[in-house]
Amino acid sequence: MSLKMSVAPGGFVTITLHSHLPYVINHGTWPHGLEWLCEAAAETYLPLLRVIGNLERDGIFLKPNINLSPVLLEQLAHPVFKAEFVKYLGRKIEAALVDKAEFTKKGDKHLANVAEYWKDFFALALQDFEALNKDIISGFRKFNDSGAIEVFTCAATHGYFPLLGTDESIRAQVRIGVATHKKFLGKQPRGIWIPECGYRPAGEWFYPVNPNGASPTAAYHPFKRAGVEQILAENGIDYFFIDTHLVENSAMFTPYEQLAGGVPVALEEEGVPRVSYYQPFYADTPDRKKAQVAFFTRDPRTSVQVWSGDHGYPGDGNYLDFHKKRFPGGHRYWQVTGARVDLGDKTPYYPNLAAERTREHAKHFAGIAMEAISKYPAKGAPSILTSPFDAELFGHWWYEGPQFLEHVAREFAKPESPLKLITCSEYLDRFPPKGFVELPEGSWGKNGTNEVWLNPDTAWTWKHIYPAEFAVREMARSGKWRGNEAATRLAKQLCRELLLLESSDWQFLITTGAARDYAELRFDTHLQQFRDLIDAWRRFDSTNEISPEAMACLEMVETRDSIFAEIKPELWAG
Repeated sequence: MSLKMSVAPGGFVTITLHSHLPYVINHGTWPHGLEWLCEAAAETYLPLLRVIGNLERDGIFLKPNINLSPVLLEQLAHPVFKAEFVKYLGRKIEAALVDKAEFTKKGDKHLANVAEYWKDFFALALQDFEALNKDIISGFRKFNDSGAIEVFTCAATHGYFPLLGTDESIRAQVRIGVATHKKFLGKQPRGIWIPECGYRPAGEWFYPVNPNGASPTAAYHPFKRAGVEQILAENGIDYFFIDTHLVENSAMFTPYEQLAGGVPVALEEEGVPRVSYYQPFYADTPDRKKAQVAFFTRDPRTSVQVWSGDHGYPGDGNYLDFHKKRFPGGHRYWQVTGARVDLGDKTPYYPNLAAERTREHAKHFAGIAMEAISKYPAKGAPSILTSPFDAELFGHWWYEGPQFLEHVAREFAKPESPLKLITCSEYLDRFPPKGFVELPEGSWGKNGTNEVWLNPDTAWTWKHIYPAEFAVREMARSGKWRGNEAATRLAKQLCRELLLLESSDWQFLITTGAARDYAELRFDTHLQQFRDLIDAWRRFDSTNEISPEAMACLEMVETRDSIFAEIKPELWAG
């Protein structure tokens, strides 16, 4: 069966799911650490595969663009995760059985039935995991190969591009991301999720904080940086995603037809809507011939409708409440009940009622998508509405989310639906962008700026990241590790620790307070490991020797942070 359409409908919808977790293997289990990965696998990744399979059997395709971040791929393939996940599912099944016995003893038949529901849910997860031979990635690869989904890539460890201090660091994040995708998915990714939708154009840049060891003059002197789209183009990337406000604030627009005649970029008239959210454009760049990378813009209406706990679907009183759990097993037996209802007043959860609400909300979603496209039509090609979300919203945070997505696919598959689902690559192949848009710097964080990742609580992290970037670049340019097995191992591990330091998750968790202590501990751990290794490298650089003590330290760190086995230090050489 062909998954491609021969006739363009009235418009398209593309759903994007960003799947990512920081590196947690060998860095704690509960409440923060490996438990996060097990929860996401059981509640999001396996249910998504189940939904996609259910739809495919009925000849229906959700067509989501699914980003599996490189660091997530590495973890899903790790033997520690595979072994622990089986134990985790066993604990959840046993806890549900204990809960059922206790509820039955108390005469609460309904909650005993819900406990049975949880037992079946986690037993099915275990069954699915074993059927995949404990290889969750293979499930995504299968659907990616069939065209039912499009899996695309991300930066290696989710480094936040607008604040990384060297172009070499951004290039390494992208190149390792592409290489890791090829390793696990078997093909070149066409798209990328730039972490936190953090975009920065080409131009002058200066360090926003004074790097340790650098003079104020060096820190604040502007220097030229490459634009994100230039680095993406170098790596064969066709598209990325941005937040709505970057298009709202874009200053310039050039119709593609004018470019051949060399007509300069023209400012739009003040007060006139600049560009549509509902068609892709190329990100403007100093060299348009070399860098034609498209971007898709987040639709604001559908995003709020799905994201918001107060105004969106997840806040419906019938859905499972995320926060109230029964310990020690951690299962949830209560529904949202109502806005701002105290945990003690939550009412029992009814899975069948919640499932029915997902059908109604899917119909509503299809309706508002049509309203949005009708109100703000694109010019020329059929409109495409882009709805990007964190994948973990579906199943983990909003338990019924995967059911909702299945019903969304069924709504758009109806013959009478004027909109159809499509992947970004399929759309670009049929309807290439017709113009360039000059984008400002920004993100999908608070106020659309960098402030989630750079603020008084997180500035100290960047004071350490920047010197680490300088040190790795200097090491890479020396090439001195070549031909020496121990030095090569040392150089590779230094690169790994830099990548782990650069993870945007640490600043995010510190700023939001979600797991601040854990994030600060993790950053300090990687910083200390980096310092121990760079000291060993500098001694090697001057003596051509690595001491037994340094080798013991290296082996310990290698065992703990064994990520990106094929890493190449020369990526940081420029």
